Order: sequence, then C-alpha cells, then structure tokens
Amino acid sequence: MGRSLLIGDKVFDLGKRTLIMGILNVTPDSFYDGGKYMNSDIALKHAHDMVKNGADIIDVGGESTRPGSRRIPAKEELSRVIPIIKKLRKEINVPISIDTYKSEVARAALDSGADIVNDISGLKFDGSISEVAGEFNCALVLSHIRGTPEDMQKNISYNNLISEIKDSLRNSIIKAESSGVNRNKIIIDPGIGFGKGVRGNLLILKKLTEFKDLGKPLMIGTSRKSFIGSLLSAEKGERLEGTLATVCAAVLNGADIVRVHDVKEISMAVKIIDAIRNI
Repeated sequence: MGRSLLIGDKVFDLGKRTLIMGILNVTPDSFYDGGKYMNSDIALKHAHDMVKNGADIIDVGGESTRPGSRRIPAKEELSRVIPIIKKLRKEINVPISIDTYKSEVARAALDSGADIVNDISGLKFDGSISEVAGEFNCALVLSHIRGTPEDMQKNISYNNLISEIKDSLRNSIIKAESSGVNRNKIIIDPGIGFGKGVRGNLLILKKLTEFKDLGKPLMIGTSRKSFIGSLLSAEKGERLEGTLATVCAAVLNGADIVRVHDVKEISMAVKIIDAIRNI
C-alpha cells in the first residue's frame, strides 16, 4: 500500500488496484492474434474497446516474440507501430507502451507519444534502450528472458529458477538506473514463457512475492500462453479460463500490472480479486 507509479501524466496508486495492460499486436504472426489488427482502423477500434473495458495501458507491438518467431528489421517494425501510436495518442487518454527491444524503435515511439518502453530482453539485446528511456524520462519494463525468441525454449533447465531470474532482473535494474532511468519508473517482469517450461511458469506464479525484494512494481503476462494450453489440452482460442486463473493467482501473489488480450473478462475478475486482497 502507499506506492505510486507515474506514467506519462498519470499517477497510479499501486496496491489499491491492479493495472490492466491491454495487448495491441500489429503483427502478422503473433501467436494468438497475429494479423487480426494489421488494419489501422480495426486496431484503433480495438484499442478504444480495451480502454472502454478497463485497460489502463495499451501495449503496442510490431514484432512477434513467440517461441521460434523470426526477427524483423527496425524499419519494418517502425512502419507497423509508429502510425498506430500517433493515431492512438490523439484519440485515447491512457498511457501507451511500445513493446520493443530495439532502441531505434523505442526512440521513434516515444517521439510519437508513447509513455512506456516494454523490453522483453531486459536490456540484453540492445542496452541503448536504457539511455533512450533515461533521456525521455519514461517508464521502462524490464523482463527476463534466456536466449532469444528463436531459441529460448531449447534450454529451460535452471539450478534455482527464482534466484537466477531475480539476479538477472537485478542486473537489468542496475544497468537501467546507471543509464539515467528514473528508479521510480522501472517495472519488472519475470518473463512467463520466455525460456521457461510449464513447471517453471507455475513456480514463478507460486513464488511471485519473492520478486518484491527487488523493490519495483511487478508485471505479469500469462495471457493465453502455451503452458496454459499444455495444462488444459487447449488450443490458443480456448485458454481464456486458464488465463483468468493464472491472472487471479498472480494478483493474489503480488502482481501490480497484468498484460492481457481479454481486457473485459480480466478486468472483471481482477476487480473481485482486488476487493478480496484489500478487505
């Protein structure tokens, strides 16, 4: 209780309620909604719908980072995300996040009105992102990943999963702060599905409170991911109920922000969990 997070011109009181980050993928190959929002009008409508249904933040992604996905040049990523960010900035009054690990894309997105950089690599792929974030005084999400999206599921064995993720995130935090990122604008994400197996993902959810030691707001993204499908023998379109369960577990164990596709359903579930947690 009593913690706050400044994103753009918005101040969020953490602990009182969980923040919802709605996913807007303008990609042809994302694992769940690839190709669905490539049309800018459809993407804008979806963003408006997410805000209406409870999204506190819209996270725009122009490159899929699903396991085995191919990397694309910054030029191609920019052509996907910058037009939609510019339009969103004119039409919605919630913070906009850019989901990228490229400093060139991060800079252009921030110039176009984004408020957050969401780096799945935790500064491992392009350390200059921290300098860009410091220059713009924006919020920065630092995630854990082992390897790259192409190969991250090839080695999912850890000696001590939680300790190794915490050590990696701690190093990312130190690098970000030394580059001038406001220490009060850093968010951490243990990276569900990024170089972890089913058991590892469940262990992260079970032991989420241990990440509070790092002293940063905690974000979790479980939405419709493959470990849910493995547990339920469910295809990606049939994983809403499993996602709801993982999100509720995450919130009860300390998540401050949940990154999701299904904003309306998640928002309603989280309101109940927040009420239970704060009684």
